Amino acid sequence: MLKSLQAAFALLTLLAMPIAAQAQATSRQCSGQAGEVPGPACLVTRTEIGTLPQGPLYWGIYSFADVATAERAKPLRGTVTEAFGKVWLFTLGPKTDSVGEGQHLADIGPIPLAEAQGSFSAEYLKSTFTPGMTAPVHVHSGPEAFYAISGASCLEMPDGAQVARGAGHSLMVRQGPPMLLMAIGKETRQGFALILHNATHPPTTLTTAWTPKGLCPKE
Repeated sequence: MLKSLQAAFALLTLLAMPIAAQAQATSRQCSGQAGEVPGPACLVTRTEIGTLPQGPLYWGIYSFADVATAERAKPLRGTVTEAFGKVWLFTLGPKTDSVGEGQHLADIGPIPLAEAQGSFSAEYLKSTFTPGMTAPVHVHSGPEAFYAISGASCLEMPDGAQVARGAGHSLMVRQGPPMLLMAIGKETRQGFALILHNATHPPTTLTTAWTPKGLCPKE
């Protein structure tokens, strides 16, 4: 009886948690409207990259009219996906001005790799955060980059906070430090994240070893 009451209390506690506490980078696969309505991030796709190319590495972002056109243009280490009402092509490699018939939206980088040896995986996530919504504190086994299609972002880490605003803004964080991502401003934040990690390591780990100082603007 006691165990049943404890389990029920734990469930009620979880359900009572604010959305901000539950919005987290996750490896759960996107389905339905997940990632496109306010709530936890979800995994759009995982791409096995293998050996990384030499030289500075950039996350290239393109939009296409349809999936077939994007697939024809997809280069080595490229990923095609549909999200937020569009068809996207993500690339990993040197900067490029154009890929096929796609609209070139961004080159994010150079991605801050601590080491480039071994076989790598790329996890692409999408999320929708309302202002003030956060992901819980976590760490990654590789660098992470963000690309927002709307809203504003604040990324707090032990050494300070990064802030970026407006459609098309981006942020990056190196492997290792704990972080807190928050949507700020007055507009809903929608966007993607890339976690590039050694395939033998888990991409994301939640941590309680660091407490944010509240450096993100309260707007």
